[in-house]
Amino acid sequence: MTLDALGTASRLETDPLLDDPGTRIVVCCGSGGVGKTTTAAALGVRAAERGRRVVVLTIDPARRLAQSMGIDSLDNVPRRVEGIDGAAGGELHAMMLDMKRTFDEIVEAHADADRARAILENPFYQSLSAGFAGTQEYMAMEKLGQLRSRDTWDLIIVDTPPSRSALDFLDAPKRLGSFLDGKFIKLLMAPAKIGGRAGMKFLNVGMSMMTGTLNKLMGAQLLRDVQTFVAAMDTMFGGFRTRADATYRLLQAPGTAFLVVAAPESDALREAAYFVERLAAEDMPLAGLVLNRVHGSGASRLSAERALAAAENLDESRMVDRDGGQAAKRTPARDDSPEPPTDATVAAGQLAPGAVESDPAEVLAAGLLRLHAERMQVIAREQRMRDRFRALHPEVPVTEVAALPGDVHDLAGLRAIGERLATGA
Repeated sequence: MTLDALGTASRLETDPLLDDPGTRIVVCCGSGGVGKTTTAAALGVRAAERGRRVVVLTIDPARRLAQSMGIDSLDNVPRRVEGIDGAAGGELHAMMLDMKRTFDEIVEAHADADRARAILENPFYQSLSAGFAGTQEYMAMEKLGQLRSRDTWDLIIVDTPPSRSALDFLDAPKRLGSFLDGKFIKLLMAPAKIGGRAGMKFLNVGMSMMTGTLNKLMGAQLLRDVQTFVAAMDTMFGGFRTRADATYRLLQAPGTAFLVVAAPESDALREAAYFVERLAAEDMPLAGLVLNRVHGSGASRLSAERALAAAENLDESRMVDRDGGQAAKRTPARDDSPEPPTDATVAAGQLAPGAVESDPAEVLAAGLLRLHAERMQVIAREQRMRDRFRALHPEVPVTEVAALPGDVHDLAGLRAIGERLATGA
C-alpha cells in the first residue's frame, strides 16, 4: 500500500492485483445489496481474459451470477463459462455453494459407507446441514479450502454470504466448529465412546438429570436423534475445528486479498468501516474498498443552487408573459390580431382565463434544471460520505465504479464493470 504526499492511500488498482501470480484468493465482502456478486463476477471475467485460470465461488442466493455468465444454473460443481476471450491463456469457471451438499461431501469423505449413510439419514444431521446458524459460512470456508487444495485454478474469487453483520463471515465458521467440537457434544458422545456396560452405567447415572432436562427442552425423539448423530460422527468432530483453523490461517496468509464492497450510502459505508477495522484486528490482508454505484454528472460545473435559480427565473419569466397577455387583452385589437381565448379554447387547452400558453421549451428546460439540481445534491451527499470514510481510514485504497443505467445481465456488462474497476471511472 502506498501513501501520497498528504498521507492518504493511493487509488486501488485492481489490474495489478489480478495479474500478480502471488494473488491466489480474492474475497469480496460487505453488507447485502451493494453489488458484491457483480463485483466478484466482473473481477473473474477480467482476470480470466488477462490470462488467469479463475473460479468464482458465490454464496448469493439470487442466481444473477449464472444469468450474467450465460450458465443455465450454478451448483456445487465449477462450470466453465463460455464466451471468455482466452487469447491470453486464461479460463473462467463459476459455482454456487450448496451448503448441504458440501456438508454431505465432508461426511462421505471422512466416514466409511455404513457410517456415512447413518449420518446422512439422521434427522438431526439433516436439520443441521440445511439451516443451522453459521452452516452457510462454515461450508463456504470448507469449499474454499477444497478448491485451494486442488490447485486446479490459480485464482479463486469468493463472493461472501449476504449477512446483516460484517462479523458473520469471520465468526460463523468458528462458532460452528466450536459447537461441533465443544463440551456439550463431547458430553453427549461420552457414553458411546466408553461403550458396553460401563457406558450404560455412565449414561444412567451421570446423564440422567441432564437427559431429563433436555427431554423437556428438546423432546425425547430429538435428543435421541442428536445422540445417534453424535455417536456416528465420533471420528469426524476433531476435523471440523482443524479445517476451520486451517482455512482461517489461509485467509490471513500472503496471497489472499480482501476487497470490501460498499455503496456511497451511510449504512453501507458504516458497515464497510466496521469491516475494515475488524479485518485489521484479525490480521486479514485488506486490498482496498470498491465503492459501487457512484453518481456523476457531465455538467458538474453547474451547481444545484444555480440550476434551481435558473429554473425559478424561467418560472418567473412565464409569469411575466402571462401578465403581458392579460394586458394585451385590454389594448384595442387590430383587425388582424388573434382573438382572445374563449371559454371553449380555455377548456380545450387547459388554460386559465386570460392566460397565454406556456412555451414548451421553457417548461422542459425548467424541469431539466430541477432534475440536474437533484442529481447534484445526490453527488454532494455521496461526496460527504466518501470524505467521512477517508477521514476515518485514510490508509485504505479506494476505487469507484460509476452507477450504470440498468442491471448487468451478460458478459459484456461484466466486462464494462471490470473496466470501470480498473480505471476507477
